[in-house]
Amino acid sequence: MDLDEFDAAIEQLPLDTQPLLSAQSPKDAVAYVDAQWYTFVNRRGRWMDLIGDYAGSEPFVVDGEALIQFVLDDPLLALGRKGDVSFQIVHAIYSLERILHQISRRSTSFDVVFWHGTNMARILQRLLVTDNCLTERRFLTLFNGDDEYTISSRSLARKLLFNHLVSLDIPVHTFLDTADPAWTSYQRHKKPMFVMTNDGGVVEESSSEAHAEQVLLQRVFIYNLLSQGVSVTLLKGAQYRDSKILSFVYEQRIDNQPKSRFSPEFWLAVENASNSLATRESKARAGVPATPLKSSEPLSARDLATRLVSEISHISASQSEFFSELLQLFIAHIFYVPHLGLKERALPPVALPDTLASHLNASFLPRVFLSLENGASAVTIDGRVFASLVDYLLRSQDNSLSPLLGPEIASQVETLWMQHNIRAPDFASFRARFPPTPVPQTDDASDDSYPGLLPFHHPLFDRELASIRIGADEMSDDEDEDPSHLEFNTLFSDTQHWHNHKRAILPPHLGGNDTQGPMTEWQRKRQLRSEQRFMSKLQWQAETLTGAYGTPLQQMIIPSAAVSRKSKSSTASAAKSEDTAKPAKGASGKKGKKETLSSAEKIRLANLAKKQAKEDESNVHWWKEQLEAMEEKPTASKIVAIEHLMRNKRTKEGWLAVEARLYRIHLEFLRWLEDPNHESAAARDRYSVSIMCMVKDLFESKELFPTAVKKLAGCLAALGFEEYIDPLADAATISNEDRALNFEFVKVVKSKTGHPVHKWMRITEDPVVWQLRLFGEYMDRSMDSQSDPRVAFKPDAWQRKVLDCLDRNESVLVAAPTSAGKTFISYYAMEKLLRSSDDDILVYVAPTKALVSQIAAEVYARFRKELNGKACWAIHTRDYRVHNPQNCQILVTVPEMLATMLLSPPLARSWTPRIKRIILDEIHTIGQQEGGAVWEQIILLAPCPLIGLSATIGEPEKFNAWLASVQQAHGFKHTFIHHPHRYSHLRKYTYLLQPDDHPAPFNGGLTEYRKTERMRFLHPICMLSFGARGLPPDFSLEAADCLSLYRAFSSFKDQIGFDLDELNPIRFFAESKGTLLKQKDILRYEAALTKRISEMMETTDPQDPGTVLSNVIKKVSDPLVDKADQSYIPTSGEFYANLITLVSDLHASGDLPALLFNFDRKVCENMAQAMLDVLEKTEAQWRETNPEWKRKIKQWEAWVSKAKERERQAERLKKVKKDDEHPSAQAEPETSWEASFDPEDPSPQFSFAGTSAAFTKSDLDEEIQSLARWSSAPEWALRALRRGIGVHHSGMNKHYRTLVESLYRSGFLRVVIATGTLALGINAPTKTSVFCGDSPFLTALMYRQCAGRAGRRGFDLLGKVVFYGMPMDRCQRLVLSRLPSLGGNFPLTSTMVLRLFNLLQGSNNAPVAQDAIRSILRLPHISFVSGVGRDQLLHHIRFSIDYLRRAGLLDAEGNPINLFGVAAHLYYTEPSNLALVALLRRGVLHRVCNQSNPIQAKRELLLVLCHLFGRRYLPKTYASATFLKTITGKSPSVVVLPPLPEDARKVLLQHEEHIRRVFTGYALAYISHNADELGQDTKLPFSGKELCRAEKEEPTPFREQLRRTAVSAVARSPYVATSGHGDAFGSVTELANTSRRGLHLNEYAIPSMRQFTAAPGEDNDEFALNAYLFDFYTHGQTAALSAANGIRAGEVWYLLQDFSLTLKTIRTGLFQLLQKASANAARADSTVGDEVSEIDSGYGTLDPAEADPDTEGSDAGAEAFKKPAGVSERDWKVFEVMNALTTEFDEKFRAIWA
Repeated sequence: MDLDEFDAAIEQLPLDTQPLLSAQSPKDAVAYVDAQWYTFVNRRGRWMDLIGDYAGSEPFVVDGEALIQFVLDDPLLALGRKGDVSFQIVHAIYSLERILHQISRRSTSFDVVFWHGTNMARILQRLLVTDNCLTERRFLTLFNGDDEYTISSRSLARKLLFNHLVSLDIPVHTFLDTADPAWTSYQRHKKPMFVMTNDGGVVEESSSEAHAEQVLLQRVFIYNLLSQGVSVTLLKGAQYRDSKILSFVYEQRIDNQPKSRFSPEFWLAVENASNSLATRESKARAGVPATPLKSSEPLSARDLATRLVSEISHISASQSEFFSELLQLFIAHIFYVPHLGLKERALPPVALPDTLASHLNASFLPRVFLSLENGASAVTIDGRVFASLVDYLLRSQDNSLSPLLGPEIASQVETLWMQHNIRAPDFASFRARFPPTPVPQTDDASDDSYPGLLPFHHPLFDRELASIRIGADEMSDDEDEDPSHLEFNTLFSDTQHWHNHKRAILPPHLGGNDTQGPMTEWQRKRQLRSEQRFMSKLQWQAETLTGAYGTPLQQMIIPSAAVSRKSKSSTASAAKSEDTAKPAKGASGKKGKKETLSSAEKIRLANLAKKQAKEDESNVHWWKEQLEAMEEKPTASKIVAIEHLMRNKRTKEGWLAVEARLYRIHLEFLRWLEDPNHESAAARDRYSVSIMCMVKDLFESKELFPTAVKKLAGCLAALGFEEYIDPLADAATISNEDRALNFEFVKVVKSKTGHPVHKWMRITEDPVVWQLRLFGEYMDRSMDSQSDPRVAFKPDAWQRKVLDCLDRNESVLVAAPTSAGKTFISYYAMEKLLRSSDDDILVYVAPTKALVSQIAAEVYARFRKELNGKACWAIHTRDYRVHNPQNCQILVTVPEMLATMLLSPPLARSWTPRIKRIILDEIHTIGQQEGGAVWEQIILLAPCPLIGLSATIGEPEKFNAWLASVQQAHGFKHTFIHHPHRYSHLRKYTYLLQPDDHPAPFNGGLTEYRKTERMRFLHPICMLSFGARGLPPDFSLEAADCLSLYRAFSSFKDQIGFDLDELNPIRFFAESKGTLLKQKDILRYEAALTKRISEMMETTDPQDPGTVLSNVIKKVSDPLVDKADQSYIPTSGEFYANLITLVSDLHASGDLPALLFNFDRKVCENMAQAMLDVLEKTEAQWRETNPEWKRKIKQWEAWVSKAKERERQAERLKKVKKDDEHPSAQAEPETSWEASFDPEDPSPQFSFAGTSAAFTKSDLDEEIQSLARWSSAPEWALRALRRGIGVHHSGMNKHYRTLVESLYRSGFLRVVIATGTLALGINAPTKTSVFCGDSPFLTALMYRQCAGRAGRRGFDLLGKVVFYGMPMDRCQRLVLSRLPSLGGNFPLTSTMVLRLFNLLQGSNNAPVAQDAIRSILRLPHISFVSGVGRDQLLHHIRFSIDYLRRAGLLDAEGNPINLFGVAAHLYYTEPSNLALVALLRRGVLHRVCNQSNPIQAKRELLLVLCHLFGRRYLPKTYASATFLKTITGKSPSVVVLPPLPEDARKVLLQHEEHIRRVFTGYALAYISHNADELGQDTKLPFSGKELCRAEKEEPTPFREQLRRTAVSAVARSPYVATSGHGDAFGSVTELANTSRRGLHLNEYAIPSMRQFTAAPGEDNDEFALNAYLFDFYTHGQTAALSAANGIRAGEVWYLLQDFSLTLKTIRTGLFQLLQKASANAARADSTVGDEVSEIDSGYGTLDPAEADPDTEGSDAGAEAFKKPAGVSERDWKVFEVMNALTTEFDEKFRAIWA
């Protein structure tokens, strides 16, 4: 489904998609398949976190062939390289395990799969009888060149790596191909979310035919997977960042006839490519047959040598010159390798004579390697050892092996030679034929020196870093970087707004100083209007949240704590003086007399009794009047009337509340008796449930009297529930005073016997079974509830535990599902703080701006406190502030803001110490790809106990352990509270759409609509047919589900294998006999049932027909769902056309309000417009033909025509003296229906709008007019509001979104279409959640968040979840999926370290700042997903300090200097911010900006910035030269970003080298310091196995030679060192990926420049950079960005906005630096501004969707600037060009906004 019209955008471009195709040319075939299909798959691809944002804990597959290819293609690996005699399989195994370790650290839910067809003829035979497109996969691995040496090396390595994989604790599967029935079965049972593979890359003109053939077969393989419904992601180019795996995801498009898409010539080309590669392989193998991948046990050195000699000694090659000598040396190496340790195998390349090396590679080794495929192992083969042995022999004078290797090995070899009768080697002739190459003279000194640490001293850090004892070189200097630009050595102080230098950050009372000047009168009025409008909307939002609806808010008025203390002290003093004046009662020890009432008290009580009697008399009179008024009405009208009366204040309490509800029960019996089908089972079910609910509720009343109890007992007896009468009566509160009823209750039991009058009313099953079947949703849901004076409700046990923790001032993490009752926690903490102090602060952190607004409105609705100049509450987001964030008691904010405030130096002195509690709502968002690190920073810096709240934390124990350790480091006790049960159940449905299903007739609107039967119930157990491997922790059964499952078990009781009687509900609940079941009883029964299901799942496959489990699943499944095509996905047209039917069905079945979720903003809008279009068109057609409407219009027009006459009459009436009659006569026209009628209003039957007590039509008109005038909300969205349909996503205007939320809560909007914006904690409870269409962003986490909105506590006892437009297996996967464990980040980046120093320096080492940093430095682990311990963290920080010093951002005393502002304000972009600093310091941007052509200067500056910020990747195929030539010829976009200017690249390369040297020094220092603790690095990263343990260590000359020549590696893994690599790392990436075990280097915590310097074709970069920002600046066309650049319409907005804010941040940072430098030059002692620092977010200030037209202008910082005195022209020119570029980009950006 192309719901977002993303594919349609590029289809509008007239592309040439039909390249010439020749079956003989693989290059043509690749060009054809790319143009026809794969390029568009690339374009649709999404760059995602594969685990956190996509698969979660779901299984996926790693393509084994692609994995091995990835390992063997490593340029560091010495294996199969031309001109290098080597076979370093030990290194290859290490690389294999390192990748597996990288993946398994983030998810263990993966298998490795090989599709390894080896018989091409058999495959081609199968190709004739199947529609699948079969290809050979091993060619992907084997061919990395055409020479036999490379192919044979890789073939042997492939087999050895496969054998190693099979030996690991990881499932490995092999299939012939994608059409293999075994693969189909695996796919059906395992349901992998995606396959991680490679796509082969791109084919260029210079590419070989073999490479083109490989790519072609890999394209076909990917095509097969996608057409089978399996998504694909790329292994090569994936980034392993913190807890995330980032790569492109290509979504599946199921195709049952995949071959039909492409022409026959293409498939012939595929066949030819397969044949060609098979021929190449056959030639390389020289007759040695290829065997299927099959694990084999490695042979011992003796057995392997024996087999090799016997196999190879008889072939023709054995007759070649010096064959015997080479073979004996190779056999000797096989015997010798097991005696060597890893370090002895770390050998550099061996320079053998050219002719010998050529002979070995061309002839000898290929044949040997092919013969070793069965039986060799890493313990017996090492190419470098073999080459070294050959070289050593050539250089020695010995003619036998014994002097070199020792007699034992020489004897074994000689014995083998004699057994096989092989010619004895002539080593003297061999040496004469191949004289050794001269030994190169090497300098003992290392080529790569590492700079000593620069001097650095800071009191706090000196103490904390003392334990690592790394001395600084006082004379050290960094010669690599010699900056001459913007180096003023000015201490930094951040006083102005991050995106507008003229706007002060701090308020005046904290020393802020705006330079914008005072506001004009007009500006003040605008701001006042804005504030008034905001408070008005907040008031209304608060009303909708609390249900006040137009009535005054019931705010809790909290007195000032100072006043309270004063009052308490005066009261206490008075009491004390009273006590001293009077002797205490009983002071003598005698019992005190009974207290007697005074005369005044007696009079007061008598008056109260009189008043009560008078009220009772009034109520009796009123009640009789009401009964009399209802007497003649039919029963149905009486029910409507009494339900209306039950909302009256009189019937809320006292005897009248009981009698009114008794009357309602009486009417329900009458309705039953009057029902023509009253004796039917359906009627009995319906009426018995409704009566039982009312009886149960009435028994819980506190005002019962004996007569009422008697009537209720009769009701129970009539229904057959006699056993519940006494228990319910015993538990009830019954008054001693009885009273007669004022009406005659229907007779349902006989007076004398008490037997039922109507036997057909009695239930026909055991009461327990009846309750399970019908009463589940009405059962008591409390969990050990008890009264508690601290709250106004009866809290459950877990809620009381939370209260206890808060009272003890402890930190607490609460994990409980939506609707469980977490909300009160936050407000209890707020009330507690407000009552205890006037200065303390509570910060509430919400992940989204929408949630911030809601929480603020609820705080406003709940609390009121006068604080003399301070606010009770405030809002602070990246876009706006309400009240003063630093001068309030409750601050509601987003995480970015609080993190920045906690890092603010001035606030560390005055504000931060006052924070007494931080609430982190939706704390699971700590695992998100964007912004997750900020949550960790808050936790690390928090100076107080935390409250963490979430409904969806997967496997929370690990996260909680880390959180507890952080809190304990801060001195706070921490408690984890987990409550797993929802208050209301969620019932799942699928909306069955099948081919050719048309929308249901809607011509007459909702009044004539007939509900379809498409919405089908999904029993939770039927979900197991998906092939579940286990039940998720939140799997639940309703009471009715439990009963139906028991009955399904009963149908197969002879086969189930356990005693079914124990699950018989009557027996199971025998102890509860006589009492109504409660939800906690059902939970026990559910556990017993699901235990049996789990046992069955362990032994049987739910997908295997005929098994008991399969039969049970079928028994509880809906037959219609079973018969339907469950894999059918409607087309885009069908999806949109049937939406109106879906919502109409929900309306007809009473399941509105509903939230419809789709995770694409554009699709949400399309859905709303599709429904609006149907409603408007059908309404127009109906109005044209409906006679009733025409009559009404004529009547209204006649009324309108008399308007003048009514006005004249009104004028006459004004002149006449008014009397009592005139007002009513005057008011009469106003009450006519015509006065409120508007023909432009939607007709009710063509609208889903509800009625709302909080909102009148005039209110709605006013709001819509305001939105139309002041906001960017589209006109169609406003029309949709009138019909009860809203859209909610972050791209919609804030005021519109707030209106949607409030209208939805008030009941006017009953259909809201939303992305995930309504999922995170927003108070938008719904009856039904509908998932409309699939999305890669619909994860297990997001499913639970969105589904959890259903089931409104206080409104619905049951929530419904509906799947629309989704295949059944996807629905089942979502329901059965497990929540992924939380991901995390490494929070201490270089910029973060820099900001910590700013915190200390700017706050004059404030205690709260020192405490926070000290606790961070003492944590056992800095992050809950990091293996970095405290000692390594200290090393990391010390070397980060050294880097910051060398980067000119920190001085020797730890003071931030120079370009700190630019770096710190762009903290969230690291390492881009540090790259920008390097370019500024080295003068690159000065060169760019000082060009004579200002237009060219702006373009080149933008190009540089586009390389650094807003980076988005393009897959290589989409960015290929061929496709680019096609698309750029039809579009104004260049699509791929032009290369970085050469001088900029050179500077960044130098900076990268500088960083590499600094952090290599860090690695070496850490390892040296911890050598004893770390020990020898001999274990592999994934399995922990030791691969190369020396069997014997006998000294021999050859061993001594190996030790002399071995590469010394300290920081490098010894496994990687076997390819000849020491501690000279080529890049930061190489350092992080090949360092030794125990050194937890995080590549992304080191500010590497490699991503910016990667050049196409040079750095093997997998992805190209998208030029969307550069293109937008050039042409300003968002349509072109979508069509050519592949940017989805819903994303364009935010990408451009983020870049615009980045430009403003850079501009402000530059101006501040130049201003400060100017001030320093003018007045050396100037300290202006040094006392304040930043508290605003560096993350954005104006979100257009949040803009207020009264207060927000365009680019607020773009006014004319004046060059500060003393600033050079070159420096100023940088600012001028930056300012011009910022202004121009912002204007273009705002043009599309307007």
